Order: sequence, then C-alpha cells, then structure tokens
Amino acid sequence: MDAKRTGSGGPRRALSRFAAGGGAAWLALAALALVCSLSSPVFARPANLLNVARQSSYTGLVALGMTFVVVAGGIDLSVGSLFAFSGVAAAQLLSALPGAAGGGAAFAAACAALCAALGAAGGAVNGALVAAGRLPPFIATLGTYSLFRSLSLWLADSGSVPSPGWDNAVTRFGQAAPLGVPSPVWILLALAAALGVALSRTPWGRHAVAAGAGERVARFAGVRVGRVRFATYVLAGALAGLSAFLALGRLGTLSSSNAGLFFELDAIAAVVIGGASMSGGRASVSGTLAGAFVLGVLSNALQLWGVDPSLQGAVKGLAIVLSVLVQRRAAAAA
Repeated sequence: MDAKRTGSGGPRRALSRFAAGGGAAWLALAALALVCSLSSPVFARPANLLNVARQSSYTGLVALGMTFVVVAGGIDLSVGSLFAFSGVAAAQLLSALPGAAGGGAAFAAACAALCAALGAAGGAVNGALVAAGRLPPFIATLGTYSLFRSLSLWLADSGSVPSPGWDNAVTRFGQAAPLGVPSPVWILLALAAALGVALSRTPWGRHAVAAGAGERVARFAGVRVGRVRFATYVLAGALAGLSAFLALGRLGTLSSSNAGLFFELDAIAAVVIGGASMSGGRASVSGTLAGAFVLGVLSNALQLWGVDPSLQGAVKGLAIVLSVLVQRRAAAAA
C-alpha cells in the first residue's frame, strides 16, 4: 500500500519540480514559437527572431532582479519608474560632460556603472523601507513607483532627455551584434547564468529562498532576513539601471514619461510564467528567462496577427492568470 502511494506520488512530485524549475515555461515557449511559425511566415525569419530577443532582453534583465525579490517574499512595483529615472538622470549627467560625443570604451563603462549605481540607490531606498521601515512591499514600492517617475519627469521637464547626438561607445555597444546576436541578449544570457548559480548554489541565494518560504523559521535558522531582502531590492534596482543603459545605447534618448512603462508588470509576469510562487520561497532564473521570451514572442505574434494593440494587455493578463492556475493545480496534485 505504501509502495503504491510512493510510486503514484513520485511522478507528480517530479512534474511539480519540473514546472517549478522553469521546464514548463520552456515547453510553453517552444509550443508558442511553433504556433507562430506555422501561422506567420515572417515570425521565423532570423531578423524577426533577433528583434524579439533584443526587445525581450530589456524587460528580461528587470525580470531577473524581480526573481530574487519575489523568491524572498517581496514585490517591486517601482522597477519601471526606476528604469526611467536611472536612464534619464545618467543621460543628463553624461551629456553635460565635455567630450561626451566622442567618448570611448571608458566612457561607456562609466555610463553603465552610473546607470546601475543610480538603480541600486533606488533599490536601496525600497529595501530600507521594507527591511528597516517594516512597510509591506506592495505599499513601499507603490510609493516609490510614483516617486521615481515624478523625479524622471522633473529632470526632463516632462519630455525626453535631450539626445546629445552621441557617436561613441555607448551607442555602438547598444547597437552592436557580436556573432550576429544583439549585445543586450548576450548580457541577458550571461547574467541569467551567473544569477542562476547565485540563487541555487550560494548561501545568499538559499537564504533568500528560506526568507520567502517562511520568515519565522528562517530567523530561527540564523538567516538575517532583513539584510537578505534589502540586498534583493538593491539587485533589482541595479539590473533596472543596467537595462536603462542598454536601452539608452540603442535609442540614444529616453522619454521620461514612457521609458520603462509597465516594465514592472512584464517582469512580474515573466517571473510567474517561469514557475515562481508569488508568496515567496520558490522561483527559477531559468524559468524567468523563458517567461521573458514567452512575453516577447507573444507581443510579436499579436502584432503579426494584426491584433488591436489595445487588446494586447488583455492577452498578457490571461497568460498570467492561466499560469497561476496551472501552477496551483500542479502544486495541489503534488
């Protein structure tokens, strides 16, 4: 009798682990790509696939940071506004520097570092409000969502940052495609690999999972929950800033009102589609990566199919709801 129960539960638990590890998201991506290829001859063209990958990389970087916030039991609604703030502030500061129009690799590195530092500073504000201020993450980041967006609008006078006409390493890097693959995609894949190891193989990653799975138990086990959560918000902010740098290099300018708009929703959607639990304690960097590509492919497919842009948000919302329902049934079955 016991052997029968063990045998029946094994496959279910294995299926649940497969879904939680991001396997289901990759299968969904493959199925969606197949449907798109059969329904539109344009989709499978290399130029279109590379464009989808490039567009997915900006929100994908933000989603990687959101993965750590969510697995530690939090949420960050401010990453889109922080994307705009770090990009706008960095562009204005660097445009004022003499010789910006002809800057080389050192200038590009300084721009990337400045964007990431501004994002990390904003993430530190979020982390302090949650960890030290004991504010609920939803309330804290809802407030900073408005704060960072307002600062962006103020810095740019409610418009776009003035394009300095850069012809330097920043724009060359943002528009480069080593081995035919856009540089933002390489950055996304490299960081996903590194952060996947950090989440699953380092004490900090395990502590983040423990903090989200059960704060009281984690504290009894010696985990400094406040510090761990603070660090996840700093990481999320830094990645939002880095994503802004890549977008700035690609476009040469950023709009204070539209830059990063709804990035927080796309990031949360990618994390959920990737198999994470919104209550914390379970997430997968690999699944989040697949979730970001699912959203990118879905947006591209809706455009190719001629779906009204006003309805694209509804399709994304349905995808999120269906993902949560599937995960809940898988968890119940396990």
